[in-house]
Amino acid sequence: MTRHTTYDVAVRAEATLGEGPTWDGQRLLWIDILGARLHTYDPVSGHRTVRVLDQHIGAVKPRAGGGLVLNLRDGVALLDPDDSFRWLHHEPVPGRRANDAAVAPDGSLWAGTMRYDEAPGGGTLSRITGDGTHRTVLDDVAVSNGTGWSPDGRLMYYIDSPTRRVDVFDHESGRLSDRRPFVGIEDGAGFPDGLTVDADGCVWVALWDGGAVRRYTPDGSLDHVITLPTPRVTACAFGGPDLTDLYITTARVGLDAPHPVAGSLLVVPGAGKGVAQQPFAG
Repeated sequence: MTRHTTYDVAVRAEATLGEGPTWDGQRLLWIDILGARLHTYDPVSGHRTVRVLDQHIGAVKPRAGGGLVLNLRDGVALLDPDDSFRWLHHEPVPGRRANDAAVAPDGSLWAGTMRYDEAPGGGTLSRITGDGTHRTVLDDVAVSNGTGWSPDGRLMYYIDSPTRRVDVFDHESGRLSDRRPFVGIEDGAGFPDGLTVDADGCVWVALWDGGAVRRYTPDGSLDHVITLPTPRVTACAFGGPDLTDLYITTARVGLDAPHPVAGSLLVVPGAGKGVAQQPFAG
């Protein structure tokens, strides 16, 4: 197993709950869930934007036709290229908010929710297609988090954070079967949060209260650890022109004395090789 402690600060920020890094082909999208902010960052030009939203946001992904799809507190919405807003699936539930989301190989959005109080069974994982068709896939979730697919699309990895596990399903045509543990996170190492899958089928897992990102090989072996100076590491994704830079989001929420980089967007250049992300087919 190798260890890595070198990182750069891509965007110095004080996000309350930084999350959801996603490379759209030219820039990085990321969010501050509790700050209700949508960030963009172009590593070539250094250009950044920040958009303040009307409600908490759990995830943002690019769309095949242009614009963005947003996993928001009250449902899934679309931002069109002309910046107009419209709901695709509107389902407000008191006490519940959106959390992490991912786009499947077929272009559907798999959107997670959770209760603000993190009550067991209060969250869901749902599949939304481009025409707005909604189907709840998992309905007994506490904190729906990292979701990703193997390069061939036949496996789906999934995190419900309080379980301290990454689970894996067989996946075919938007259907899941044979849920089983992929890896467990030992006591004292934090809780699994966001994940990404690289070109070799390895699974990179961000550890909330663990101050690290871990890479697991397809057989579940731990072979690489990136150690970071701030404990609340939330998610990771490959980006940059060659998809070799690992971007990592962090959070400040709940920390009595946050490290100076807590809430910033970090990057580890040349960490591995990512896979181009499928845009949402809507």
